[in-house]
Amino acid sequence: MKYVILVPIYNDRASLKLLIENINNQVKDLNCKISVVIINDASSQQIIDIYPSIENINSIEVVNMRENRGHTRCIAAGLKYINENKDYDYVIPMDGDGEDRPEEIKNFVELSKKAGDRSIVGERVKRSESVFFKLCYQFHKFLTLAFTGQTIKFGNFTCLSKSTVKKMLEEKATWNSFSGSLKKVEKNLLTSPSIRGPRYHGPSQMSFINLLKHSLSIISVFRKTVLIRSALFIVIYILLIKSNASIITSIPLVLLLVMIYSISSLSLRENFDEFNNSLNNIHEIDKIK
Repeated sequence: MKYVILVPIYNDRASLKLLIENINNQVKDLNCKISVVIINDASSQQIIDIYPSIENINSIEVVNMRENRGHTRCIAAGLKYINENKDYDYVIPMDGDGEDRPEEIKNFVELSKKAGDRSIVGERVKRSESVFFKLCYQFHKFLTLAFTGQTIKFGNFTCLSKSTVKKMLEEKATWNSFSGSLKKVEKNLLTSPSIRGPRYHGPSQMSFINLLKHSLSIISVFRKTVLIRSALFIVIYILLIKSNASIITSIPLVLLLVMIYSISSLSLRENFDEFNNSLNNIHEIDKIK
């Protein structure tokens, strides 16, 4: 079996070096071929380093992009690059900062041996962020379930079969939301417990605003369902408050309209032409091994 680990990175050289070393240590006893493709999202700093311990990794490539496109689009472009240029059975996207733990790769590999064409997601069972962030994340999951009917307890850290990768490359939502797109194209996902690890270096890059944007991007993938549920909510809510209408009681309606506007705006990011032409953004490819 051939696995390609896909790592989007931006200005985090120290974390990437430690990640490569940890991947090398964790895959040494796995009876499979492991390759690493790093998508450098137009970092302003040098990210290539000396990697003294890579004997258990078959190949390492750094795909350098001309223009910064963001984390999600890096993964989308990476999937396209791997599908067109690599011989693989599974792709494992993971963050380059340590929050996706290399020691869990072996769980994906073992489960994939009996998964067939099914893909596997790392379902979060424990997180390492602050209490406030955890509360916000729980609200994000509730909001997603309430307005889309979907339960999404995973992020980018997954193990995608070749058939799933091809489905995602045909889905324009992949250019805007990785987890939303995956949930849309695959209904029968396997799960593997995943603990969110601490960052190797520096504070988390996921701020409240970024989490909100991330949440609304996922919801925007299922916007037809959102519009239907929102319309039903508006009708029922107006009937309930019609005798007590006021500025205070109208706040939920205003917030809902703001949310609908936001997801409509975010859905415009689903540009299939940009997705299909994403490899034109490649500047050069450095082969480390």
